[in-house]
Amino acid sequence: MRFHTYSKFSPESADAVDLQALLDNLADFLLQSGFAGGGDPDPWGFRDLDQGGDRSLDALRQAILDALIKSGQFTPEMLEALRGDGDELSEEKLSTLLDDIVQRLIAEGFLKMEKPPQAPAGHQSMFGPGGLAKAAAQDVNFDLTSKGIDFLGYKSLRGILGGFGKSNFGSHDTPYLATGIEADAGSKPYEFGDALNLDVNETLRNAMLRTGSLAVPMDLDYADLMVRQSEYRSSCATVLMLDCSHSMILYGEDRFTPAKKVALALTHLIQTQFPGDSIKTILFHDSAEEIPLGALAKAQVGPYHTNTAEGLKLARRILMAQKKDMRQIVMITDGKPSALTMPDGQIYKNSMGLDAFVLQETLTEVAACRKSGIPVNTFMLARDRALVEFVKMVSAITKGRAYFTNTMTLGQFILMDFLKRKTKKVS
Repeated sequence: MRFHTYSKFSPESADAVDLQALLDNLADFLLQSGFAGGGDPDPWGFRDLDQGGDRSLDALRQAILDALIKSGQFTPEMLEALRGDGDELSEEKLSTLLDDIVQRLIAEGFLKMEKPPQAPAGHQSMFGPGGLAKAAAQDVNFDLTSKGIDFLGYKSLRGILGGFGKSNFGSHDTPYLATGIEADAGSKPYEFGDALNLDVNETLRNAMLRTGSLAVPMDLDYADLMVRQSEYRSSCATVLMLDCSHSMILYGEDRFTPAKKVALALTHLIQTQFPGDSIKTILFHDSAEEIPLGALAKAQVGPYHTNTAEGLKLARRILMAQKKDMRQIVMITDGKPSALTMPDGQIYKNSMGLDAFVLQETLTEVAACRKSGIPVNTFMLARDRALVEFVKMVSAITKGRAYFTNTMTLGQFILMDFLKRKTKKVS
């Protein structure tokens, strides 16, 4: 009889896994946008082709296994030693390890299960392909908790701002999170109504120059008073418009997942650094709708057109209800307007070229934003000539800014643009 020994591993190995590092490596899987990318779907032979949906427990376990291997926590030799000869005992060992990691993610509050396992009827083997454990894993869906979403937002923010350094763009990681506030600390003579933020040094200097004396107590006059000029941190309401039309995953590139990461990073930045601000997220496609932050992770692209006008209309309505000093729309898209909501509720669509009717109605909504004092900052992920001209018109009408970027630099441009708008000098 053949015996198997597992001297290197045990189910308790799950306790040694760094959950935060693992969750960071799982970010693309947890925020997947329906992108059918390339690559070997099952390099280790652990997953069958008939596995459950992308948010099934079975898919999560496979993603964890892939993340552990890619991060170097499991080498192929370690995995082979853990799995043994692929019999039921070794598969049970591997399943137990992955289940323990999933349970740790749930216990730490990063994930939650939407329903308990439902074992199929009949007598089947517990482990192996077609077993009860696998069927139950496919039947359970997982979801990110608010803690998990906040953690991914923090990691995205660190990753984006890490390339800035402390002064400008660079490639080195840094622990400093910029606030976008430039210190001036200049002084001016005190005037009635100013906050008495007294510049002691300049005030005493004026008194000594006027009296020529260092005697204590000093003779201070109203004209001696100097106050420091401060910067005003204005409150800002932001609506982030995310294009989830089909083009966002075409041409061999997933553009929507990076856009979702930017949304999480910007939300985390505002919640931690600028608590007086607000941010709302809108998905626009054939129509447009506001989604809560908790639903962003599961948002996916679909076979949609691009109804930019409807997205702008909804964003303007949300912003006008916000009592903030500044309002702005941040629009991330890669396509031209190709859909329009008609007065009767029907959706007019035309994906062939830049439809003059759709363009005119979209620019009408842009003009309405300008009239309401709302700039539209557009981040375009494509460089088609017609798109460039459309973005220029939007920027010119609303006095917003246009950025032609890619998925690698999208987050840096958006966060830097937001931070630069956060302050204005008060003289």
